[in-house]
Amino acid sequence: MNLESPKVTTKKSQQELYNFLTEVENYKQLMPNSIEKFEVTKPNTFLFGLKGMPEIELAIKETVEPELVVLGSTSDKFNFSLNIIIEQNGENSDAQLMFNGKFNAMVAMMAKGPLQKFITTLSENIATL
Repeated sequence: MNLESPKVTTKKSQQELYNFLTEVENYKQLMPNSIEKFEVTKPNTFLFGLKGMPEIELAIKETVEPELVVLGSTSDKFNFSLNIIIEQNGENSDAQLMFNGKFNAMVAMMAKGPLQKFITTLSENIATL
């Protein structure tokens, strides 16, 4: 299953946004209001829980400075990656999130709506930085 967020513009430069997104503790600022738990579990890994959803642990799996940050699930049961693409836009930068998950058809059908809402919220919160 592939989903993408709208492309948003932030007041940070490409490098500033990349630096922000490579610090896992900063993701707490991007989470939806329905967050119930956020915890940094390892240097490049964090765990979060949203109301009514199972807890998910994400790790920074790959980076290409200053244009890409790839987050990936640490669980084999919920195998997905979230690519954050950062482009320079004058003094600002644009960001877009690309979700790629390997789910069976039933899980994909149930998860598509909440996941789309989640990545859209993350991108909207990046725009406010």
